[in-house]
Amino acid sequence: MISEYKSIREVAGPLLVVDGIDDAGYGELVRIKTGSGEQKMGQVLETAKGYAVVQVFEGTDGIDTKGTSVRFTGETVKLSVSTDMLGRVFNGRGEPIDNGPEIVPDKKLDINGEAINPSRRDTPLDFIQTGVSTIDGMNTLVRGQKLPIFSGAGLPHNLLAAQIARQAKTRKTGEQFAIVFAAMGITNEEALFFQKEFERTGALSNVVMFLNMANDPAIERIITPRMALTTAEFLAYEKDMHILVILTDMTNYCEALREIAAAREEVPGRRGYPGYMYTDLSTIYERAGRIKGRKGSVTQLPILTMPDDDITHPIADLTGYITEGQIVLSRELHRKGIYPPINPLPSLSRLMKNGIGSGKTRGDHPDISNQLYAGYAQGIEVRELVAVVGEESLGELDKLYLKFADDFEDKFIRQEYSEERGIEETLGLTWELLSMLPESELKRVRDEYIEKYHPHKAKGEGKLAVEARVSGQITDIDLLGGNLVSLGGLKRKKKPRV
Repeated sequence: MISEYKSIREVAGPLLVVDGIDDAGYGELVRIKTGSGEQKMGQVLETAKGYAVVQVFEGTDGIDTKGTSVRFTGETVKLSVSTDMLGRVFNGRGEPIDNGPEIVPDKKLDINGEAINPSRRDTPLDFIQTGVSTIDGMNTLVRGQKLPIFSGAGLPHNLLAAQIARQAKTRKTGEQFAIVFAAMGITNEEALFFQKEFERTGALSNVVMFLNMANDPAIERIITPRMALTTAEFLAYEKDMHILVILTDMTNYCEALREIAAAREEVPGRRGYPGYMYTDLSTIYERAGRIKGRKGSVTQLPILTMPDDDITHPIADLTGYITEGQIVLSRELHRKGIYPPINPLPSLSRLMKNGIGSGKTRGDHPDISNQLYAGYAQGIEVRELVAVVGEESLGELDKLYLKFADDFEDKFIRQEYSEERGIEETLGLTWELLSMLPESELKRVRDEYIEKYHPHKAKGEGKLAVEARVSGQITDIDLLGGNLVSLGGLKRKKKPRV
């Protein structure tokens, strides 16, 4: 039964306090009619004996305590879902804003989703190729995973989000793959960029977009990611599709949480954010995954900007607790003009091992990824040492690692915005970089992979020849005879490698 009330006690920010309510339910949908006849929507945020607190999606402008009526519908907020949503653009409330027709729904689903029995969850498996080497090669995204991108103000996370949305794909044939893209608190310029970029590249036909603008009410930002995830769950679990959900920017979402908490006069937690922010974020992030008996999957790539580049900030900190790793953008790399400025050292994909290796990417992928990480880490240590003692004081091997770090940033991390690298190209580039190092330094790579994939093996160079060449101790190599000519012109015979 729908009940209508005109007993508004108070209007505070995006909230209404309605008296005389005894039977309202948490999350119940509310229809509001102002004195001028304007229609607004709201949701019950809190109930107690004799009153209810309602959050208004469109903001409380024009609402007064006398001429406004409130109707409690007895239903929760639902989204009309259909495969026709692919290629469409919606606002943060799920209404079409692309001048297209209204969606004829297959179903209407509660945007809060349904609790998944943990025993029904399946292990995230299989590789999602983003076309970005630093992600695919070193921090692989796996189907069913939630892997956030930690960025900072002014860093090109929007470019990276658009590039991933355009390039992402699965490697198995016959699988349906799509993107659900939700932007929260963005400017009109950013919204126009995303729309035009997806249209220009033809990616829009495979994308469902939800756009919440910076001048939209903050309360709308609370439901935007839930609209996106409800769409993703329908396409994944009802239509057997593999869905990648990109959420940007979760910092704007958390700021909206803080604004609403302040309007409710709640006791603030860390840095003014509500104490329940961890729980609230988990209701978003935990909607990623795979379900036993269902072919589809939901993978999440949330993006957040860390205030003051502080990775210990509550938003980044709590996100890191809930999700399975992080991809960290570096301001130092950005200053060098490197795009995408992904720093692999603090980055981590905890489920990477589930999605790579034989039958998924390639057998040598785990080994060479670990070796590449170790080589770059050592190169960074040498770079810091140079700042103290100077490059002239370095040994030959340290100089080699210093050059390795420079080439790694310039050839592996650096990638054009329009450049899409397949996993084979990324792994080939990895071997080119590792071939700079003496073979004795490749301690994390099994011999069988060195023999099979090392570039100089294909040229017939033996281990001694390769190490001599990269260390600068040999000036001439007689490959056919297996002879090495030293700086002094003396020849040293070695047995040819079988």
